[in-house]
Amino acid sequence: PLSPSGGQSPQLLVEPPWTPAVLWDRVTLTCQGSRTTGDTTWFKHGLAWGQEGPDSFTVTETGTYQCERPGSGRSPLVMVSNESLVLQVPARALLEGDTVTLCCWR
Repeated sequence: PLSPSGGQSPQLLVEPPWTPAVLWDRVTLTCQGSRTTGDTTWFKHGLAWGQEGPDSFTVTETGTYQCERPGSGRSPLVMVSNESLVLQVPARALLEGDTVTLCCWR
């Protein structure tokens, strides 16, 4: 997606690449996009909580996260929960006919 300034919006990569993201999975978020590294602003529940921080970090609290890079707007939201029972699917675009691995954790 394009940002208001016309650049490419940053993407928030989730590792491991499963959705939904769950806290007990040791989730790492990485902000990718824009040519500037090290100038990532992180948002939790829509509020900035880190300025010019690292490009990635391991999540330690549940919440809804976004990142922003200079001149490129905010990434899409990523929610990290702490549910005790989840059905996870790969966090990538799926097309009809794709073989999909589902994981059920509790």
